[in-house]
Amino acid sequence: MRPIMLIVIALLTKSLVTNLCMLLGMEAESAKSLGFGAMVIAALVVYSRSRRRPK
Repeated sequence: MRPIMLIVIALLTKSLVTNLCMLLGMEAESAKSLGFGAMVIAALVVYSRSRRRPK
């Protein structure tokens, strides 16, 4: 279940950031690049949080 959630969160983040940037007037290629960066950051955050073990 965790890998699926990681993929879903990463893709949703990418689409949200890309669409938001394009709505604010950014060019398509720049918006896609920023969305990809946000996707990578979101994936790393979710992965690091899922790796923590409860005490």
